[in-house]
Amino acid sequence: MVRHLLRVPPPAAPPLTGHLPFTDVPGVPDPIEATSRWLTRGGRPWFPVSGEFHYSRYPNGQWEEELLKMKAGGVTAVASYVIWIHHEEVEGRVRFDGDRDLRRFAELCARHGLDFIPRIGPWSHAEVRNGGLPDWLLARTRAPRTDDPAYLEPVRVWFTEIAERLRGLERANGGPIVAIQIENELYDQPGHLRTLKRLAQEAGLSAPLWTSTAWGGVRLPGEDLLPLYGGYPEAFWTQADGGWPDSCRKHFFFTHERDDEGIGADLRPTRVSAAAPSADRFPWATCELGGGMAVAYHRRPRVEAADVGALGLTKIGCGSVWQGYYMFHGGTNPPGELTSLQESHATGYPNDLPVLTYDFQAPLGEYGQVRPSYHELRLQHLLLAETGHRIAPMRSVLPERSPTGQQDRDTLRWAVRTDGAAGFLFVTNHQPHEPLPDHPDTAFTIDFPLAPPLTLPSTPVTVPSGAYFCWPLRLDVAGLRLEWATAQPVCTVEADGRTVLVLAATDGIAPELALDADTVASVGAPSGEITPVAGRVLVSGVRPGTDALVEVEAADGSRVGLLVLDAATARTVYRGRAWGGERLVLCGDGVVFDEHRGEVRLHSPAAEPSFAVLPAPDAALEVRGAHVREAADGVFTRCTIETGPLADTAVTITCVRPGGPAPAPVTGVQGRASVPADEDVDAAAAEYRVDVPEDLLGNPSGVLLRLRWTGDLARAYVGDVLVADQFYSGRVWDIGLDRLPVEALLTEGLRLKVLPLAPDAPVHVPGRLGDAWREARVLDAEWVVTRRWTVRTG
Repeated sequence: MVRHLLRVPPPAAPPLTGHLPFTDVPGVPDPIEATSRWLTRGGRPWFPVSGEFHYSRYPNGQWEEELLKMKAGGVTAVASYVIWIHHEEVEGRVRFDGDRDLRRFAELCARHGLDFIPRIGPWSHAEVRNGGLPDWLLARTRAPRTDDPAYLEPVRVWFTEIAERLRGLERANGGPIVAIQIENELYDQPGHLRTLKRLAQEAGLSAPLWTSTAWGGVRLPGEDLLPLYGGYPEAFWTQADGGWPDSCRKHFFFTHERDDEGIGADLRPTRVSAAAPSADRFPWATCELGGGMAVAYHRRPRVEAADVGALGLTKIGCGSVWQGYYMFHGGTNPPGELTSLQESHATGYPNDLPVLTYDFQAPLGEYGQVRPSYHELRLQHLLLAETGHRIAPMRSVLPERSPTGQQDRDTLRWAVRTDGAAGFLFVTNHQPHEPLPDHPDTAFTIDFPLAPPLTLPSTPVTVPSGAYFCWPLRLDVAGLRLEWATAQPVCTVEADGRTVLVLAATDGIAPELALDADTVASVGAPSGEITPVAGRVLVSGVRPGTDALVEVEAADGSRVGLLVLDAATARTVYRGRAWGGERLVLCGDGVVFDEHRGEVRLHSPAAEPSFAVLPAPDAALEVRGAHVREAADGVFTRCTIETGPLADTAVTITCVRPGGPAPAPVTGVQGRASVPADEDVDAAAAEYRVDVPEDLLGNPSGVLLRLRWTGDLARAYVGDVLVADQFYSGRVWDIGLDRLPVEALLTEGLRLKVLPLAPDAPVHVPGRLGDAWREARVLDAEWVVTRRWTVRTG
């Protein structure tokens, strides 16, 4: 047996309070404050989950549904850059209409109980032309992002425009704005950051928290701004031949180092050696944990759901008290009036980005696609919604034997968040690209200073390669004490007169539940064994599933259920207010809870969508135009929407012209490969015609053209208008039919251009299989129709 030991030190002194200049508006019912170790809201520890969604990169008519998807995914605060060039590409013509309607976006956040965090720049980066600064502004000043008066005066006007749109949405008026970010990735101008905060406040902007990105050895202006950190599983901004960056590798280890010197390193001339903000005076908060990664022309990383999930869970174990994701929702660059608006070599940036797509491989995609990473993160966010107020004040403690360095793949990676007597044990045995080994015969001993030690599980287990999980240590559940469980807590729900704690099993690890015998009157389990051992009641051998409910009568008379779901089913759990009460919904597709309309909506491509509910509603569920069939599914009620057969969705696609020889590679800034010129694309690309069925055009909402292809880059046109694009990275290419001009599509059709890639192009593409992927080919295509179903009670 390999026993991993962790000794918890004596409790730390209470956190500093009142030392930071972050105050909420007097009289608000839930004042936000920042201590030196965690945030509070209404006097209670607060663990926010923020997700980036750029309103100006998404159709405004769909904002509300996408925000509800984010909320259902466990996001509590929506962050968004206010990208200056999107609003004022032409000087003096400031637009806050349509997809640029900042106020409406913020109001929708408020309507649905989401906090809002505007990241006001003025420089945003965001892979936008000039980092978001308009061309006319750069023509006016030789010193942007400084206190140059020629720069500050337009900034003052711009901040005033933002403040005017957000007026009345401050916390004093019951508004959603909990934080405002100043600038982005500015590492060497602390005085300018202070100036920008002052200008924003003078313009009328207010929030309890004022933040700044803090990676890359940043120099911040004292304690005027709350430092926020980040970490990505991959990076597009490094060299094509640089391999997996160490700055990304580090995020799959448990450490107490907050900084990431890799983010934005392509835009810093030298490594900054300034002292990092004091970890003793600020809580560990993040704003850019990688929900995915953009794809540049020279480097095209591919991020998998497990990469995102393992990174997020590791950061909680490291000590994070604010999980902030970039991006949580992808989007599309708006077309510019004067130029395209993407980051590119043409504007002096070291990376060429696609003209339109900003999908970012995000949990919610460019067209609202629900991806596996969305389900991975929701599982963690349900845990934080349930226990975040407990976890936030807990310190992170590392074991006696930790990895010797970033190349150590053999030492088990784990940590504990603890208050000295209880806590949560975190294990990460996954990292991208380089699989970690199994760890057989594993047990853990945690030596607490305020309670007896725990050794778990009762029989050592094998921690499988690729696993990452969190186990509870002395978790109180409605009068019952769960000493430990070899399954991850998810959430609770009241059902049938009992409090049900849902736990997620880990593939390859048998669930074991250890109950404090002093808190137990009786235990019943549908399967497995119940064994009294040394003051505990061990429940083992439970087969995870929707019927794996261990029923406990606590010593105080309360009733508790411990429901152990298998790993796959656990990733389908949603929790929300539905049909008159708090319920669990199991669904592998998208689910939103619209409390204002009193309904639940499913987004599913299935012929007969299915979901399960606990507890069952008092009245039968109804879907207009379809029959709902109900059946038992363990302790859940399974509902299937009987819709009849789907129409044929075969794609008619014709190769009009084969691809020619690939154009010779061209390099630009920092010697990195540049996107081929338009004339080279036109000359060498294979061309395809896609026939779009009129019945799909009649109702294009939720319809995707999904293409599998190989080559270098691909572009889609309606007539001569570019409507979608992608650089090849081995992923499918989705094109949303409802984003295309219908009338022009009927008359001119949809054309695809696919360019081959030269054998000697200095381009990184993951998972290469010979050179066949360089050929310009569409391999296959399908129409994916995601329908929206509204479920109400009868």
